[in-house]
Amino acid sequence: MTSRDPRAALDALYDEYSRRATAIRRDLGLQRNADFAEQAVERQNDEVLEALLAEAEAGMRQIGMARLRLADGCYGVCQRCGEAIEPARLQALPAAEFCLSCADRAGV
Repeated sequence: MTSRDPRAALDALYDEYSRRATAIRRDLGLQRNADFAEQAVERQNDEVLEALLAEAEAGMRQIGMARLRLADGCYGVCQRCGEAIEPARLQALPAAEFCLSCADRAGV
């Protein structure tokens, strides 16, 4: 467990992911161009936007899981080995599930 309260960091990160997802959904809902060539380019752009949306939604799920660990009292504890996650790692990645050793071994 860390000595600082991570709620603010988790909330800020969740808000950032949420803003991104909202903006991407808005962009995906825009009217498409009637020109066929432009539509092809827009479809390619939509694929990129959809990938970014999936990334933002995955980040929101990770934050949700971190919030559950916080509520359960196991935030900051590696989900694999049970050791404390390094404070610097939690500061950089507030939703980290694994200590650096376990993350390296798992390729996460």
